[in-house]
Amino acid sequence: MNRNRVVALIKEKAAVAVIRMTDAKKLMKVIDAIYAGGVSIVEITMTVPNALKMIEEVSKSASNEVTVGVGSVLNAETAQRAINAGARFVVGPIFKKEIIEVAHKNDVPALPGCFTPTEIQTAHEAGADIIKVFPADVVGMAFFKGILAPMPHLFLMPTGGVTLTNAGDWLKAGACAVGVGTALLDKKAIESENYRQLTDNAKTLCESLAKGRTS
Repeated sequence: MNRNRVVALIKEKAAVAVIRMTDAKKLMKVIDAIYAGGVSIVEITMTVPNALKMIEEVSKSASNEVTVGVGSVLNAETAQRAINAGARFVVGPIFKKEIIEVAHKNDVPALPGCFTPTEIQTAHEAGADIIKVFPADVVGMAFFKGILAPMPHLFLMPTGGVTLTNAGDWLKAGACAVGVGTALLDKKAIESENYRQLTDNAKTLCESLAKGRTS
């Protein structure tokens, strides 16, 4: 799957599940559960132990319909190692041009984290495929409308502040997709292995996104 196809898929599915799990044994069950609910794009963050190994295992074991990427990437070296492990997209909480360059060299999309209008546009000019606005709960949905009014060419994805029921509202505000973590991946449900709850969460999220696109 090449860079353009992954970008198109993220925009089509409109949801990226941000996974910060420490229990690798439960990882595939969690991914299977949210996939059953309609969420097929997952971002495994580098902040969890053995993240690269987890990415490799998911890329080999998950359904062909599941797209796995890496998150919390802070430098080009980490990006390359994650891509080597099987990551199909690279997400960061910050913007560094060298991370974008490494991703594109490997035909993989880059989603850097940005916060200000100038930083967002700079990342776009550096080749960012989608801009992760982070932390989005600080700026809110009005910020998206304000940014996109003079710069409608941007593709923005909020992370932080996205819930199962307001995801569609972010799309209405102009986002092309949303990043969702704890709201989708309920820690108590995972600890108790209540995977049905995760499937239900994913369905609720997808319903919200669908309403956001049609209303």
